[in-house]
Amino acid sequence: MKKKLLFVINTLSRAGAETALLELLRRLDSQEYEIYLYVVTGQGELADKLPGYVRLLNSTFSGESVLTRRGRGELLRRICRSFLRNGRLPDKLHYVMKNLISMVKERRIQADKLLWRVLSDGAERFDVCFDLAMAWIEGGSVYYVADHVKARKKAALIHIDYENAGYTRAMDQGCFERFTNIFAVSEETKRHFCNVYPEYEAKTDVFHNIVNQEVIRLRAQEKGGFSDGYGGFRILTVGRLTWQKGYDIAIEATKILKEKKYDIRWYVLGEGELRKVLTKKIRELGLEKDFILLGQRDNPYPYYAQTDLYVHATRFEGKSIAIQEAQTLGRAVIASDCNGNLEQIADGEDGILCGLTPRSVAEKIEDLYLNEGKRSRLGEKAKKKEISYERELRLFRNLLE
Repeated sequence: MKKKLLFVINTLSRAGAETALLELLRRLDSQEYEIYLYVVTGQGELADKLPGYVRLLNSTFSGESVLTRRGRGELLRRICRSFLRNGRLPDKLHYVMKNLISMVKERRIQADKLLWRVLSDGAERFDVCFDLAMAWIEGGSVYYVADHVKARKKAALIHIDYENAGYTRAMDQGCFERFTNIFAVSEETKRHFCNVYPEYEAKTDVFHNIVNQEVIRLRAQEKGGFSDGYGGFRILTVGRLTWQKGYDIAIEATKILKEKKYDIRWYVLGEGELRKVLTKKIRELGLEKDFILLGQRDNPYPYYAQTDLYVHATRFEGKSIAIQEAQTLGRAVIASDCNGNLEQIADGEDGILCGLTPRSVAEKIEDLYLNEGKRSRLGEKAKKKEISYERELRLFRNLLE
């Protein structure tokens, strides 16, 4: 008898957690497992990348990214349906209002954190008992697996700095008690999760995101990449247009560098809710030709290969797949010295760490702009970092024993 595996994820948009899940799914033996996937939001542009043996359980599914305007409209409609589906409307409203008041007091309102439980409680239900149900990311998928899935074992994978990402024990409502195993994508991610939930440290382990370096190197050779004919110094960042990613600081750092007459152009691959805000800031600082929001790309790897420097100046991280991709392709990397990035960069050896201020970011970029030899040494050292995932695959198999 094949073992029944269910993976649950919030979206199938083009981002790190989704990319890592697809890579794990490709490595699972369809002769040994029946593999199912449920997407809490029921949307995402990567559905056509699923292996043929993975059964998508959503009765309806939209290929629109939740980060685009049309995708946000679709998501809003799904949220409204979630309030009404499966009953308990007063409880759902009470949950949202209670946590909204808490967010207002802390002056940090995060709509996604408010609505993950509503989406989870209003999601589809299945009368199947799985051998393993794995919530691939925090938030809605964790709540859904904890409360609405029947499984012999339940596992959760945490991708972010739980202390600083905006989640609280009040939001979670004791859901982690119902998991047999909890994983974090890095040692730092584990530490921050256990600071919030010290009682679960014994059942928490590290499970690194799986990145296929061979595929990254092959796809970097495909047609694509920059097409603007620019001949100066290219800087690249890949990531969603969110507060976490620190693009406001990157834009100000670009202004500092341009005032020094450096021939640089900073490109961003990604979409998100801050596009209008960032576009306005770029325009106000007169950087329309110097800080370019390219949007999403199906194959970002030619851009990595064609850039002079990769910068990842974020406010917090779990473990960045974008940094791993840049290092795999031999790019020199500058990253902020925040949680998550510290574990991926050996400062001065295979990358550079910086403070999260426009001045610090600009100074580190200036140093590597003026020192091609140093840039090359950092990139070559990073390129030699081979990654093995035998331990992760063994951990996964052990869940099913």
